[in-house]
Amino acid sequence: MRLINLDGRLHLVKDGGVVDIATASEQRFGPDPQDVYAQWDAFREWARTATLPAPSERAGKIGSPAPLPRQVFAVGLNYDEHAAESGFTRPDHPVVFTKFVSSITGPDETVTLPPGSVDWEVEMVVVLGRGGRNIPVEHAWDYVAGVSVGQDLSERERQQAGPAPQFSLAKSHAGFSPIGPELVTPDELPDRDDLELGAEINGETVQHGRTSQLIFPVPVLIADLSTTVELYPGDVIFTGTPSGVGIGRTPPRFLSPGDELRSYITGVGEFTLRFEAASVGEAVAAGATARR
Repeated sequence: MRLINLDGRLHLVKDGGVVDIATASEQRFGPDPQDVYAQWDAFREWARTATLPAPSERAGKIGSPAPLPRQVFAVGLNYDEHAAESGFTRPDHPVVFTKFVSSITGPDETVTLPPGSVDWEVEMVVVLGRGGRNIPVEHAWDYVAGVSVGQDLSERERQQAGPAPQFSLAKSHAGFSPIGPELVTPDELPDRDDLELGAEINGETVQHGRTSQLIFPVPVLIADLSTTVELYPGDVIFTGTPSGVGIGRTPPRFLSPGDELRSYITGVGEFTLRFEAASVGEAVAAGATARR
């Protein structure tokens, strides 16, 4: 099953078109894409057995398939080569931080670059369909609603400023957590633990890897997180990025106005972000905020 958020309404992707979920279910499931995760098991059963209307044309602005999760988790240094290029050894436990919800957008966006050095990080994003505590690793995939393509955009100067890293704020500017275009359930994938992912800037490959290279794969992340916090349906996990980020290059390379960043996961989807400079007023305001 593949789901997509079009103009803020949840749709099922079918036969090259889309079916509006709220209309097809006679309002049993509402139009808000985030709401479906609280009823995920019932929704999956309905989608499996329902007689659906003919699909309509796929049109509208694509939003995140999980636009307003209760919690957003992100995992750093989860590929060996990325840990090495970042100057760290292989971690013994998942390195976890958060990206604030206000940074989540859909994939069809032009991102305004804040002052500083903005880097790219293509990632597989997991959205949960079930929650709980102390989830057994062997059953953790059963808690996943689906996966999508994400970018963990990062402003490196703020991230590295001060006496301690500022991961969460530096990674939560407007538009810094795009997810999309579709949510794909794990049963749609030939091997949910081995997906090709990568990123290109203006047609040049800058990242390429496979999720089978994750140091802590999806079931381990879910099990580990759930030993500390309660997970909720609709929560989002950015699972980590492969090597090739800008700060790991010699010399470092960062995104510039006019760049186009394509991110993809084979069999899941792809999207392209565009980048623009901040207006003079925005840049002055951002600079004043940074100096406080």
